[in-house]
Amino acid sequence: MSEEPDHYFTAQPASAAERRRAVVELAGREVEVDVASGVFSPGGVDKGTRVLLREVPAPPAEGDLLDLGCGWGPIALSMALASPGATVWAVDVNERALDLLRSTAARLGLENVRAVRAEEVPDDVRFAAIWSNPPIRVGKAVLHDLLRAWLPRLAAGSEAWLVVQKNLGSDSLARWIEGELGRGVERTASSKGFRVLRVD
Repeated sequence: MSEEPDHYFTAQPASAAERRRAVVELAGREVEVDVASGVFSPGGVDKGTRVLLREVPAPPAEGDLLDLGCGWGPIALSMALASPGATVWAVDVNERALDLLRSTAARLGLENVRAVRAEEVPDDVRFAAIWSNPPIRVGKAVLHDLLRAWLPRLAAGSEAWLVVQKNLGSDSLARWIEGELGRGVERTASSKGFRVLRVD
């Protein structure tokens, strides 16, 4: 009987890492990043993340920024490259993904990246921005718990930017955030089957 393949939201992927480097464009420049199997989008920057990074405004120049569900780190790295004066918290359950991001950030000299598990972010940290390609495939209940935990940690006047595939429930998620969390949600862009949501 064959083993179940790892999901990108597996904490400790069992598959061989097959670690390699890829050249991608982030924050307007070409950078070499570490990628591997057993993490989300091991081949490079996925379509949804590309849509998000094209549509978001520049991140705040300072303060604490959050990439929720960071994977190997294209969003966190983009924030860190664009805002060297900010602290970028990159959160994921996948240890392999966090390790990949740490090694890429170290090689690029990005000392402002903190690639950590959720419980390692101090409770008193409030975020000047949250950017996320959230892990929709973990299921609605887990996703809702994630957003319930992190969206209230936005600093006053700050915004979260989420990218969600239209056929995976972007519109129903927007309605849930408005109804359950009482936050304004604006659909700011729609491209290649993805919606970009701005959450107040």
